[in-house]
Amino acid sequence: MLGLDTFPRIHLSHSATPLEKLPRLSAYLGCHIWVKRDDCTGLAGGGNKTRKLEYLLADALQQGADTVLTLGGLQSNHARQTAAGAAKLGLACELILEDVKGVPQRDYYHNGNLLLDQLCGAVVHRVSEPQNSAEVLSQVLADLATQGKTPYLIPVGGSNALGSLGYVNCANEILAQSAASHIEFDQIVLATGSAGTQAGLLAGLIANQCDISVLGICVSRPGLDQQILVEDLLKQSLNLLEIDTHLMQGKVKTNGEYYGEAYGMSTEKMVEAVRLLAQLEGLLLDPVYTGKAMAGLIDLCQQGVFKPQQNVLFIHTGGSQGLFAYSEVF
Repeated sequence: MLGLDTFPRIHLSHSATPLEKLPRLSAYLGCHIWVKRDDCTGLAGGGNKTRKLEYLLADALQQGADTVLTLGGLQSNHARQTAAGAAKLGLACELILEDVKGVPQRDYYHNGNLLLDQLCGAVVHRVSEPQNSAEVLSQVLADLATQGKTPYLIPVGGSNALGSLGYVNCANEILAQSAASHIEFDQIVLATGSAGTQAGLLAGLIANQCDISVLGICVSRPGLDQQILVEDLLKQSLNLLEIDTHLMQGKVKTNGEYYGEAYGMSTEKMVEAVRLLAQLEGLLLDPVYTGKAMAGLIDLCQQGVFKPQQNVLFIHTGGSQGLFAYSEVF
């Protein structure tokens, strides 16, 4: 097995991020609920993508890039953190951001993450029908080539095998904090979308021969489709680390019951979860990822799927900046 030190990394995050008990939520649900505060990684408000960017931007610099590009939805948390990371390292940043159907109209197109992208100096290319992101990306790459630039393309969500190393590192943090606090976690719950966070976390647990169950609450597609996506990226991540891929058998668990009609579209349970965490714990979730994942965690506790004696760890992947784009929903 290769160690993480094998791969170039730029330290951008405030880590190790805190691991906290949520006492009032625990009492409300009758389960022991903890949170890993990856909303506190720093970098223009923080979030899970910062961990991935530590490896991706290191690779960009190693390849001599002067411009980074990435894609996402118009309110992408990943785009915000990419813009901030590029600014910190003196790189230009081009964001190809798609409109998302069925979202609130009042603030979505000028507030939240989009405002922060622009403050960080990123060039934003808005994609609306009949355009598609692939076409716009091709044109932007052609334009940069004409200008003599050296671009580096970061995939949606920073979710490739290299980016997933950020959550191998997070798994190491969690296990160290668990040991120091004498807490044994029975279950980890997180939002799963582009798959890199769940795949990286699982790769890190497998590397440590740890059997904590990891459940991904889907935010953009049905559970089986998401499972296939995570399994593919987990296999790539294990191969990168030179770990036997047979060890991933049965590890990927997903639940597609809570994402609603589509990615980015609000649900009543998401709104209830965001309000509940704010009012019980002063903890801000986001409307696209952690709000839906927490809605799933709450429902699974209430159904008795998670038992009162279990320690359940929720990975807070950030994104509360998106609340300002969804203000009318609340």
